[in-house]
Amino acid sequence: MSWSALPAAGPPSDPVTLDEAADRANDAASWVEENWAVWLSTGLRMVLILVIALVLRHVIRRALTKLIDRMNRSVQAVEGSALGGLLVNAERRRQRSEAIGSVLRSVTSFLILGTAALMMLGALNINLAPLLASAGVAGVALGFGARNLVTDFLSGVFMILEDQYGVGDTIDAGVASGEVIEVGLRVTKLRGDNGEIWYVRNGEVKRIGNLSQGWATAGVDVMVRPTEDLETVRTVIAGVAEKMAKDDPWNERLWGPVEVLGLDAVLLDSMTVRLSAKTMPGQALGVERELRWRIKRAFDEAGIQIVGGLLPAPEATTAADPAAGVSAPSALASPTSPQSLAAAPITPPPNLAK
Repeated sequence: MSWSALPAAGPPSDPVTLDEAADRANDAASWVEENWAVWLSTGLRMVLILVIALVLRHVIRRALTKLIDRMNRSVQAVEGSALGGLLVNAERRRQRSEAIGSVLRSVTSFLILGTAALMMLGALNINLAPLLASAGVAGVALGFGARNLVTDFLSGVFMILEDQYGVGDTIDAGVASGEVIEVGLRVTKLRGDNGEIWYVRNGEVKRIGNLSQGWATAGVDVMVRPTEDLETVRTVIAGVAEKMAKDDPWNERLWGPVEVLGLDAVLLDSMTVRLSAKTMPGQALGVERELRWRIKRAFDEAGIQIVGGLLPAPEATTAADPAAGVSAPSALASPTSPQSLAAAPITPPPNLAK
């Protein structure tokens, strides 16, 4: 029954003769014979493109790795010198070099492999115009959807390339401030004054105030009585500054002499003498505290009194009231008072008296 149902399933087909089969086989063999050279050349071209791309990518990435290692070794060599801790921060330079190397390696791999893929597709005679147009539209859509991520990444790249800040720096990023403990391509970690850790997106930073680059300024205001001799005050402060500049470790933290800028304010009960000194970055607060400590001790020895804020008002002394111990006068003492009139005896009328 199965054999009888097969012919009824479809229209009858003409049988293929032996000559037709031979002709078809000859046509296929001739087509392969005509195109095998094209296939072979295309395959060899694609293999050659892939091999060159992989070798070029390996060579460039290896060169970048060696360059970064050499930078790290040079930083470590400088760090071991006398001024290494002052001039170079090894952790900061290491993270910066690693971040730059990672970006360069990723960009290199993307450009080389992407170009190789396009060349291989071109070797297959594939029209690349629609593909490039679709990739452009997809890139625009991805960039629009993840614009915050792209902004953070690009901002982090430029911050690292320009060396705006690094590990160990104290910065004010507007949204947060503290010591930089890690610099990433998307997020920067800060350690706050109270120990908290701030994660700041690089794209959210509109301004950066680096408090650890160049030098810092220590400013101290000393308030004394207006009756003090200014020359004596200047001499005492100069002696304190000269001795402090020779003591360790302040001789390294002070990058310039302590200058007496003059009187900043003159009031009825005080006058303010302002001091200024150029210090090592990040050491201004410590220099100010030590300078105040030494000036206070020197002023105490010289008999110079430091004042600050409002002076306590003297207590007013009032004279004793002589009438404080006398009792209040009685209402009956006045003959015209209502109480005296009510207590007076009643005078009898004249008729009754007769």
